[in-house]
Amino acid sequence: MTATVADGFMYAPEIERLDRAELKRLQLERLKRTLAHAYANVPHTRAAFAAKGVTPDDLKSLDDLRRFPFTVKTDLRDNYPFGLFAVPREKLVRLHASSGTTGKPTVVGYTREDIDTWAELIARSLACAGARPGDVMHNSLGYGLFTGGLGFHYGAERLGCTVTPISGGQTERQITLIRDFGATVLNATPSYALNLAEAAERMGVDLSCGSLRVGVFGAEPWSETMRAELDRRLGLKAMDSYGLSEVMGPGVAMECQYRLGLHGWEDHFLFEVVDPETQEPLPMGEAGELVITTLTKVGLPMIRYRTRDITRLTDEPCSCGRTHLRILRVTGRNDDMLIIRGVNLYPSQIESVLLGFPGLAPHYQLVVSRQGSLDHLTVEAEAAEIRGEEARGLLAHQVRHHLKTMIGVSAEVIIRLPGELPRSEGKAVRVRDLRKAPASV
Repeated sequence: MTATVADGFMYAPEIERLDRAELKRLQLERLKRTLAHAYANVPHTRAAFAAKGVTPDDLKSLDDLRRFPFTVKTDLRDNYPFGLFAVPREKLVRLHASSGTTGKPTVVGYTREDIDTWAELIARSLACAGARPGDVMHNSLGYGLFTGGLGFHYGAERLGCTVTPISGGQTERQITLIRDFGATVLNATPSYALNLAEAAERMGVDLSCGSLRVGVFGAEPWSETMRAELDRRLGLKAMDSYGLSEVMGPGVAMECQYRLGLHGWEDHFLFEVVDPETQEPLPMGEAGELVITTLTKVGLPMIRYRTRDITRLTDEPCSCGRTHLRILRVTGRNDDMLIIRGVNLYPSQIESVLLGFPGLAPHYQLVVSRQGSLDHLTVEAEAAEIRGEEARGLLAHQVRHHLKTMIGVSAEVIIRLPGELPRSEGKAVRVRDLRKAPASV
């Protein structure tokens, strides 16, 4: 894959603009190879295929994939640590893993070929977002077992960027380095990017007038309201990035300059949307759960991986000229959805109401508890400036009324003083579910 200059800088425009019929032929060829590779080398895959009464030879068209079994996160945990790998462990050059705070961690592995593919896809994604060779990328994503930091690091170097591998934390020092090194690209979770903006303002540094041009944000759901806040306070163009460790890490999909959905790299991944209840595939454009099949991974091929992310797909032409389908903004996850007194909602819906609300800072937490037989939601938001108790009570009443009017949910609202809510140095903890807390003894 090579970088070319045509109509401005583009990274490997040939494959990104491939005719969709040709793209589907390439997907079918690679899908057949992936199914055969997993079936031959992963006992769990052979057993799962047998349970569904299929073999790789039953795949004649892309539509036949619906006959094959799903893979879910518990499959990785049940086969911990290396049971889903399709190559001997000695052939892997890197391992990543989840934190395992709720049980066994999920472990993912990469061959040398996988690492090269990953770097190429991150380079492609960064270019799609607007990064260019020679840019200084300030990388605030966590390094280590989390795939975000190292994934973007190698991809940015592949593109020809200069990388500052700062990771999370040391927030005031990060502000200094962004300014002194002339960073043009910021890579972070959106919640930590807001933390950086707030810290810079306290330091008297106006990042909105600085060198930053592009922000690549992901690893947690965020709203269009937060995007506008990041654009304004950091003086950049905030771009949505999508990926997940089980499939590869970051680099699965990225927004282009038009910010009308994330281009999913279909030469390496096959995307479906299914009904979460019936598990049947849905037509293009209908909202459901995103399912991804890897087409080029060697070490850990994933067949129909259920991401739990709720979204829609579109293959309508994009003004940028790319032909790869777009994943419209992820609205939430199946397992993040809250049901409050019969109302289904995602944290991002509440965020869209709170961010930009007059008198509120862009920091919040949702506390879910049980009162009798009903779930109870408390929204803890933070005042933008110091206010007395009476003034905060009035603001809480206004926010409570607006939540009820806009999304139909009844919630208790508490307005905290500036700085009282925790700040994120990585993925923000937006929901505290006290219903799952262990009983005191």
